[in-house]
Formats: sequence, structure tokens, C-alpha cells
Amino acid sequence: MAVLAALSIAPSGGPAVGEDGSVGTAVAEVIGIIRDSGLPYETNAMFTNVEGSLDEVLDLVKRCTEHVAAQAPRVTVVVKLDVRLGHPDALHQKVASVRRLMGGSVIGESSG
Repeated sequence: MAVLAALSIAPSGGPAVGEDGSVGTAVAEVIGIIRDSGLPYETNAMFTNVEGSLDEVLDLVKRCTEHVAAQAPRVTVVVKLDVRLGHPDALHQKVASVRRLMGGSVIGESSG
């Protein structure tokens, strides 16, 4: 079963949160775990999108959450799953489809 997941995992409190409230170091470590999983992924300002089987994605979320929980008393986890049979490479195909519908415009750029 192919799954496209949008996930955000970050510490709340403890030594994993910088004095200025930043969580960048912990987030970078999570993205490293995602990268090392070998699953296709893309990171943007708010989420990391990952594609794999349901078991692979859920296992990855668990490992990332446990990693952050080892450094923080509380962890925020947001996961959105798109489960769609017969649509491989959804990570790229969904964007390409919208881009075609927009007449080739680049998604995510503003004209301002």
C-alpha cells in the first residue's frame, strides 16, 4: 500500500530547544533519520513529505518521534497520510499534475 505522508516532528521544551526557542538542530536530526531511511522525501518550510509503504512510513514516524523524545520532555507530531492505490511516485506526480493544470506555472512562487 503506497502512502504519501506529510510530517512534522519537533521537541517542546528541554535541552533540544534553544534559548531563543529554536528547534532547528532537532529537526535537522529528524531529517537525517528520514534521509537515511532511503525513502523518497522532500523538505519544505513546515513539513517533510515522505513516500513509502504504510509500514515503512509509520515505522519512520515512530523512530523519529523516539529520537526527539530522548531529548525533550514533550514532542509535537503532526502526520497527514494520503493512501492511494496504484499511484506510485505521488511525491512528484501530484505536483506535476497541478503544474500542468496551471499551464506550467511554478508552484509556490508569488508574484509580489
